[in-house]
Amino acid sequence: MAQSNTWRARRRRFIHRVHARRAGRADITTRFVTQPEPRTIGQVARGQQLIAGNFLFSGHMVEGPDRSIWDVTSGSLLITNEIQGCAWLDDLVAVGTEDARLRAQTWIFDWIDRFGDGNDAGWTPGVTGRRLIRWINHAQFILRGQDAAHEARFLQSLARQTLFLSQRWRAAPPSLHQLEAIAGMIYAGFTLHGMQDHVAPAVAALATACQTRISADGGIATRNPEELLETLMLLNLTRQVLDASGQGMPGPILDAIEQIAPTLRAVRHADGDLARFHGGGRGVDGRLDEALAATGVKTLPTPGLHMGYARVTGARTSLVVDAAAPPSGLASLHAHASTLAFELTSGRRPLVVSCGSGARFGDDWRRASRATPSHSTMMLDGVSSSHLAPPDRSMTRDDLLTVLPGRVQCDIGDGDGPRKLEMAHNGYQPSHGLTHARVLTLSVDGRTLTGEDHLIALTTDDKSVFDQARAETNGAALPYSLRFHLHPDVAATVVGDGSAVSLTLKSGEIWLLQHDGTADLALSPSVYLENGRLKPRTTQQVVLSGRAMSYATRVRWSLAKTQDTPTVVRDLGQADPLDPSLT
Repeated sequence: MAQSNTWRARRRRFIHRVHARRAGRADITTRFVTQPEPRTIGQVARGQQLIAGNFLFSGHMVEGPDRSIWDVTSGSLLITNEIQGCAWLDDLVAVGTEDARLRAQTWIFDWIDRFGDGNDAGWTPGVTGRRLIRWINHAQFILRGQDAAHEARFLQSLARQTLFLSQRWRAAPPSLHQLEAIAGMIYAGFTLHGMQDHVAPAVAALATACQTRISADGGIATRNPEELLETLMLLNLTRQVLDASGQGMPGPILDAIEQIAPTLRAVRHADGDLARFHGGGRGVDGRLDEALAATGVKTLPTPGLHMGYARVTGARTSLVVDAAAPPSGLASLHAHASTLAFELTSGRRPLVVSCGSGARFGDDWRRASRATPSHSTMMLDGVSSSHLAPPDRSMTRDDLLTVLPGRVQCDIGDGDGPRKLEMAHNGYQPSHGLTHARVLTLSVDGRTLTGEDHLIALTTDDKSVFDQARAETNGAALPYSLRFHLHPDVAATVVGDGSAVSLTLKSGEIWLLQHDGTADLALSPSVYLENGRLKPRTTQQVVLSGRAMSYATRVRWSLAKTQDTPTVVRDLGQADPLDPSLT
């Protein structure tokens, strides 16, 4: 992702550099008020990769056992910020060996030598806040065995970075980066001697940010589930620090935590992972449940939509649907044209998925992953339900979504029987005169999901638009495709006369996807995009394709466990998603 190149952005970066150089040369020292304890968790497998010299960041792989992590450069701002934020410290600490400690100590003091004077990368409010949180969290791990001179250098660098953050956290644009800057300021202010004066304004700013960024239903404007999780983790950290200091927690921050927790539960699949919509990934293993437990909030999602998502469950099967319009304006920088797309997970095994975000695999993957064909929903005439604006070279930033559906409806059935979702959006109405309606019904035992997808011209005007769209193709019917993207661990086989596909999960469950014969069924290649991998994982998708010839087209389908699949499956062991052999 390139950075914005407007004059305001250039001016902001220039002022960042000025303050960074001043702070990097300041004669300032500090000490810990109390010994900090780790408050963030990492992944052992990823830490082992780093120790072995396999540096994998945002789809960019560099191998070099004797190289410094700061030599891993590719010209990508995304990769630079990921490394400079030092979240990888969590992974080294998760390993916890002497080799891991040596790597951490070497790279941290190398950072002080290379960048500690305020020059070069890493001196922006959000990245600095993220880095301060990790350095303070793992200070005991970093300083163990170090002499007094090294400890003094480390503490002086913390003081200088805190000084920079105290001057620039207010300049961070409203986003997750702003929350990282504010949380870093609060954490450093309470933990480091002489920095307490910076706490009160930062706490007040965080309370204001919670009131403006967190909606009453616990959502955020980007509708990115993983970003919402990161937000909750920062709020949890702030509450832990405030509680430890004996200070009261402002009401807006407590309210935000209370609102976010049930919303995250609404986008949590049965396997404990997040639904992957609007640029968000599945999340680090265990991080979602850890964050929810830390809140102390046990409130379950209420019936209805949460951050625009509908979730229904049957036994150990979870269904999450994107049942609202995509974000608009600046909030749509990473948003996807995924309206009415769904994901289905059975127990610990994802079955139907979204392709995910391709932002970490280059611009082509980024744009392709945001289009409707990368989601498990219906697409008409090769056109996405929301349009991606042409690249804005003057801004050199991710593209906004434009021409969004103006109306998205979702009714969730109640009662003790099968849970039914009746949904519709008018994203194709202006161009084709058709409304996409989708009905999904999940059985109580979670063994069967039935679906109906409709393309309907509802009004006389809609019929005229539909006739015009056909006239522009010399009267040809309008092609549609209905996609079911499969997780890479699912083995798919077309059975019988091509009217069904058998889907075998690693747990041993077998599901059968069938349809009513209205469309043509095909098994096609697909990809599964996730951070922490060198390249996209190959997988498959089931595609039902046909042509809309009249004012009403209907496709009926079902996804059900076979009769010989037991209700309870003993499912042991799951491959580590960061195993190098899987990249």
